[in-house]
Amino acid sequence: MRVTISGPPGSGKTTVAEIVGNRMSYELVTGGKIFREKANEMNISLAELGTEAEKDGKYDKMLDGFLLDVLRNRENVIVESRLSGWLCRLNGIDAFKIFVDASEEVRLERIKNSIIHRKEEMGDNLLSQMREREESEWERYKKYYGIDYRDTSIYDLVVDASYDSAEEVAEVIISGLNLRERTS
Repeated sequence: MRVTISGPPGSGKTTVAEIVGNRMSYELVTGGKIFREKANEMNISLAELGTEAEKDGKYDKMLDGFLLDVLRNRENVIVESRLSGWLCRLNGIDAFKIFVDASEEVRLERIKNSIIHRKEEMGDNLLSQMREREESEWERYKKYYGIDYRDTSIYDLVVDASYDSAEEVAEVIISGLNLRERTS
């Protein structure tokens, strides 16, 4: 089975994807990691790569092309990225599509707590940076694919992770996956 896990920055999607991947013995491919690696390779910050991506679609297209290749050619894989669910929808790829969300306050707090591991995202005003990043991505996705990323109607499961632990959210997702497997 192919699984996509999407959501805004700080929603907990990466942590949840890691738990689900480990529990289900699925390969995990993380779009954010690939984008961060590209920023490091270019010796620029994630925000600077976002600015470059606004000017030139090749960065998003590179990432999305890689993710599409994974989604088309691998089984028992979780692809965690902002657009993975939409990429499946737009390209007719069968996948169990999950959207993990959380309130802005919770997402901001999670980003603050993870900043030790993501120093390239550190700045004076994390809330402003988070909002700018979301707006930049929303505009690019609209421009490149004609989609409204905020539209969650395409997902098989939408989970609010504001008040539950990553383990609890993973349990909800695994239950959904098990139900999908039984009904397929």
